[in-house]
Amino acid sequence: MRARAWAFLCILVVALAAMSVGCGGGGGAKFGVIKAGEMPAGEAWPGVYFNPVYGYLHMIEQDGNIVGRWKRTDGSHWGELSGTAEGNVIHFTWKEHKYGGVGPSADSQGSGVFVYKMGEKFGELEGQYALADSNQVGEWHCIKQNGLKPDLNSINGKGIDTMGVTPDQWK
Repeated sequence: MRARAWAFLCILVVALAAMSVGCGGGGGAKFGVIKAGEMPAGEAWPGVYFNPVYGYLHMIEQDGNIVGRWKRTDGSHWGELSGTAEGNVIHFTWKEHKYGGVGPSADSQGSGVFVYKMGEKFGELEGQYALADSNQVGEWHCIKQNGLKPDLNSINGKGIDTMGVTPDQWK
């Protein structure tokens, strides 16, 4: 009888583990259901956006994806993202690198979502992001910068402190 109880317990544990992974219980960000709408008239994803913590986020379209790079305003990290846009919503994965960091703690990664909307005068990104295997969600709000052209090569991890904007990017 003990052998059958033990076998049943093992099967139950395996079944619950499989259900947990299949239902998303294995971790990962939990973003609300976001339905894509139309991009605001005359607006597009490519551009340079600013956030007081994450600095200038440069975004371009590349091979059917939206890709971007940023450098934090304190110069401590730089990062890159890539995702697909549907209307005014982009779901992306990201990776951030710590300047001077070595080993596993030098990089962090996760996923996120941006919704493009119009502010009073300029386009804005209302975003959320999370570390991989985390249910904790952070906010990432950016305002599109008028007159700046995106240049992914200006943010490359070489430690040149231009905050991601160079004079030749101004129109």
